[in-house]
Amino acid sequence: MITTMAQLEQKLQKADRKQAMLYLFCNFISLMLITAYAAMMFSNTVQTIFPEGGDSRKQMTAIFVLTLFGCTVFTVYASSLFFRKKSRQLGVLMALGASKKKLSRGLLREVFWLSIASSLLGILAGIPFVLLLWNSFRLFLANTDEMRLSLNPTFLLISLLFFLLIVVCSCITALRYLRRTDILDTIQEEHKNEPVKDLGRWCGPSGILLLLAGAISGYFAPGIYMDQFNAMPPLWTKLFYVPVFIGLYMIMLHTIVHGWIPHKKALYKNVISRSMMKFQGKQTVNSLLVCTVLIAGSAFGIFYLPIMLSGNMTKTSGYPYSYSFAYRSDQDIPGQEQIREIASKYGLGIKDYKAGDYTVLGMDGTQEVSDSETTWHYEYSKLLSEGRFWPESDYRRMTGQNIDVAPGEYLAVRGTDGTGSYNISSASTLLTNMSTRQELPISFGGYLAFNSMNTMAPFYVLDDQDYASISQGATPDWKERLVLFNVDGEDSYEFADELFLTIVNANGPECELPFYYDRVQKIASQEKGETYWGDTDAMTQISFQAPDSTDFRSGWVYMPLFRMLDQHDFLRTFAVFLMMFLFIAIVCLMAALIISYTRCQTIALNNRYIFDDLYRLGASPAFLTREIKVQCSKVFRIPAVVGMTIIYVLFCGILYVNDNRFTASELLGLLFSLGVLLLFTVIIYLVYRFTVKKLKVQLGIQ
Repeated sequence: MITTMAQLEQKLQKADRKQAMLYLFCNFISLMLITAYAAMMFSNTVQTIFPEGGDSRKQMTAIFVLTLFGCTVFTVYASSLFFRKKSRQLGVLMALGASKKKLSRGLLREVFWLSIASSLLGILAGIPFVLLLWNSFRLFLANTDEMRLSLNPTFLLISLLFFLLIVVCSCITALRYLRRTDILDTIQEEHKNEPVKDLGRWCGPSGILLLLAGAISGYFAPGIYMDQFNAMPPLWTKLFYVPVFIGLYMIMLHTIVHGWIPHKKALYKNVISRSMMKFQGKQTVNSLLVCTVLIAGSAFGIFYLPIMLSGNMTKTSGYPYSYSFAYRSDQDIPGQEQIREIASKYGLGIKDYKAGDYTVLGMDGTQEVSDSETTWHYEYSKLLSEGRFWPESDYRRMTGQNIDVAPGEYLAVRGTDGTGSYNISSASTLLTNMSTRQELPISFGGYLAFNSMNTMAPFYVLDDQDYASISQGATPDWKERLVLFNVDGEDSYEFADELFLTIVNANGPECELPFYYDRVQKIASQEKGETYWGDTDAMTQISFQAPDSTDFRSGWVYMPLFRMLDQHDFLRTFAVFLMMFLFIAIVCLMAALIISYTRCQTIALNNRYIFDDLYRLGASPAFLTREIKVQCSKVFRIPAVVGMTIIYVLFCGILYVNDNRFTASELLGLLFSLGVLLLFTVIIYLVYRFTVKKLKVQLGIQ
């Protein structure tokens, strides 16, 4: 028997335990995902491998912000849903004479402990979740020293801040509900609808236009600002992306209110399910928006994998020679006979062996000169960068290409698919012999294509007479040699690995440099009395002691192009990059699926009385099942279709504007990306089927 108000309150709380469990679940999942993502992003493993200021780190951070936004909206939505259900309990207690002051103490205490319990469990679960996923990656994909996960406790600050946000939002929402003065309104709160305002049928098309305009303006605004003001783009340039989210909201609003089927055809189609969603439109639109953003972030993160994999496949299959390496002429590097001896240990022979010398020259150009940390101006420099120059006759002999370089011009060598143009200087007007300081006026004459010369540093070709004139007197430290050959027999990874390590060990410390270390720039800086930036901590250091590391394999200036090595070791070399973006995709997709599942639960269960009424009026189980499927399919399908379509089109645009065309590797990567989206579709469909099955059980539909 209930004799006190406290007993009545406990009884009502027990009756609401299902809603409390939903609140606990939502907070738990949000904290677990945020903790896991933050733990990975701030781990020493990722921070060491991902270059400071690089595109990969920017992408990782941008997707984290989207995930943070999505989980924040999710938890706020969960708390509001919890209090809508809680309002009936509060109204009953207020009707029985309980004061708001007394109710506030009990309510805040309950919310506080529920929030703390769910948040702490989420944080604690996030760490083993990270370890489980990461070690699974190591077990099934790549297991190297660099893949050892080293967590940095800094990530706990993010989890703590997110935890505080949950507690504060929950307490504010609790106090807002307690301010209600109308007891009947409080009791009936859970049955109130939240229809969205109908903006008209123009809303959807206008949303699409806004989304496209925001994506284009947001992408190009920072670059335009940099070009116009010679300064780093300020934070406010990110506001150009705001129309994207407004457009997305309008698309979701149009989908819920009107749909995309012509009006007359859609007027009576699925009228019951559409009305249920429409009358709870605010919550539904917000959920769809968040899920769209999360699915888009998940797809964008995982696109990193097929693009890298397709790029490696295309690059290695396009090598005209299985083995290619370059070295400085003052180094004692294995020659043809020593290479034959190594190959013979593995039952291989050497064929098509070619070797040729070229000269490293200084090139002039315009460079950025910093005025402050965020602004700069441009200055001309006679010694801007180094370039590797071939005489045209040797280039013809090495490549078999019949070329003719006009006197006074130079041609640049890039890959056959147009890759490798990023570091090429096409505006140089003066070449300098760095040993004698002899100069040669020059102009750019166009491009050549040959894959085995498309190494870390750019190559150029000169007319024979120009080359003889400018290279005369160059010392061995400014001359280099390129070696090309194939193997006679089935290629061997063991041979490729031994030859690679032999070459590395034969180089002296003066060659222990990344590809962006420029000796010409260093000399120019020293002559100005300045310290070259490459000799400071700003440059990533590579070491001959770690030839298998990601930094070394992707950054050594004399890194060989061995087809067998590049194909076999690709996953190992870029394992941290690949695994991080795979992890991002899993976390974002999980968050989107959980939010969609929760939203389907609330739409159906909040309208349970409608299903009961329909059943009493004679609706068959098949009819009720169809209504459930229609609602659930919209919750899952709309974010999936919109999110994946938008991000795929955006990704295509990004690849195209890089060089105003699609390369063969990019087209292959886009095809693989479509396969990934198909896999996403299958996963989303399976979760949708599971959700429908669970709802049928909860609603008692057989």
